[in-house]
Amino acid sequence: MSIAELYHLITDPEQIIQTGGLILILLIIFAENGLFFGFFLPGDTLLFTTGLLCSTGHFDVSIYLLLVSISAAAFLGSAFGYYFGERAGKELLHRKENLFFKRKYVDSAYAFFDRHGGFALIMARFLPIIRTFAPIIAGMTKFDYSKFLYYNILGGTIWVFLMLLLGYFLGLFIPQAKDYIEYLILGIVIITWIPVVITYLKERKRLQK
Repeated sequence: MSIAELYHLITDPEQIIQTGGLILILLIIFAENGLFFGFFLPGDTLLFTTGLLCSTGHFDVSIYLLLVSISAAAFLGSAFGYYFGERAGKELLHRKENLFFKRKYVDSAYAFFDRHGGFALIMARFLPIIRTFAPIIAGMTKFDYSKFLYYNILGGTIWVFLMLLLGYFLGLFIPQAKDYIEYLILGIVIITWIPVVITYLKERKRLQK
């Protein structure tokens, strides 16, 4: 498998589901929620597509199993991110930039977490890239772990349930939505990236004052 084919596999929600099933979904969600190189992986769109395909019969896994197992993957991913940030996160500040790491992502997440505190761990679940780095920043700043655990579980549950069930009920009530999944995914990408761009511009403007 070429690098291009591998990239397409791990960034295309339908490909992930059809090729790797539940196991690959769990690995992707785990990585995207706490491994610093997982920021480019599809989180929101993967959850939405999983729910949609589940309700239309194209992914034969119980919605209850999906809700529980994927929530657990999100919790564990963020917990690992916290541990990594606590143990070795400061090395990221001196890490050389490459395709899988950009210093500006850490800076944006750091500023976001600094402004919103623990609540940022809930808000960040709905913000691509920041979702990946927020738990790492929490570990780097030695944020109280009991509070982190609370916000991690609460935020992860809300995010997984909301995105999965959004896709599930859309497919349940409008089965033909499966035929327009590419457009639905594009819409979700645009909607989820709007607050990311706004947050980045606000933080940059604030830091320039």
